[in-house]
Amino acid sequence: MTKYRKVIKPKEALVKDDDEIRVTAAGSVSAYISRAAKLFNEMEKTYLTITATGNALTKAVTSAEVIKRRFKGLHQITKLGSQEIVDEYEPLEEGLDKVTDVRSVPCIEIKLSK
Repeated sequence: MTKYRKVIKPKEALVKDDDEIRVTAAGSVSAYISRAAKLFNEMEKTYLTITATGNALTKAVTSAEVIKRRFKGLHQITKLGSQEIVDEYEPLEEGLDKVTDVRSVPCIEIKLSK
């Protein structure tokens, strides 16, 4: 792969809902807990959705469990799935073809409602 360079694609502008918490592998669980507290207490939402992909799945589950412990009586609906991500590589030398790599990344969506 030293003769190829990854094609950088522009990120899709996904609309983020007010009641959605997107968990990343670099984020802290306490920040997600405080966001959930703000949604349930200050904004008076009846539900929230926690979404994560890849390495962030464990943090999403941990966050959901802590939120359920903090706010008694929440109901949980969990959806597991996978997303296919296509990476394209362009050659650095003449005579080589474009290479595409398809990865399957796990994703989770946890809906907590009162």
